[in-house]
Amino acid sequence: MPFMNNDEIQELGLKHVGKDVRISKKASFYNPANISIGDFSRIDDFCIISAGRGGIEVGRYVHIGCYSSLIGQGKIIIEDYSGTSGKVSIYSSSEDSTGEFMCHPTIPEEFTNVKHGPVTIKKHVVIGTGSVVLPNVVIEDGVFIGALSLISKNCKPFSIYGGIPAKRLKKRSKKLCELEEQLLANEKESIDFNKLT
Repeated sequence: MPFMNNDEIQELGLKHVGKDVRISKKASFYNPANISIGDFSRIDDFCIISAGRGGIEVGRYVHIGCYSSLIGQGKIIIEDYSGTSGKVSIYSSSEDSTGEFMCHPTIPEEFTNVKHGPVTIKKHVVIGTGSVVLPNVVIEDGVFIGALSLISKNCKPFSIYGGIPAKRLKKRSKKLCELEEQLLANEKESIDFNKLT
């Protein structure tokens, strides 16, 4: 996968870019001034990152798998150590399906009834392949979402969800929090060592 070099990343005009960020040359960004990406994060081929007024905040050590999309006017937050598998869609806007209004972005706003709402994906969340996350959802820490799931409601922490609509299936281990502490300790040791050399 061909990744952008630092100059190419800077040319995107993102609001913030952390260190050691890897972005595929085949990813697309819209309204980049409203997009922040934290340290050590990676965005793969054919992803669409389209920020609206609320903006998009991607934390540290986040992975956004190929063909995934983050789209909408509401704010989208993906916190540290979380990520998507391929073909995940996260929406912070949704259209009215009743037929009382027209749809699509080509229609003037006064003829539509698009609703916007934030999406917050907290730490250590994994969203499985082909899943869809709708507006006004909080996915709490440590949630694992199985492939091809529809997330339309908040998810409880350290749980495994799956299905259409997604339901809580069972608990998930918190051992990964201990691993996070080890990672941060290793990172700190590396920074301290670099100061000495």
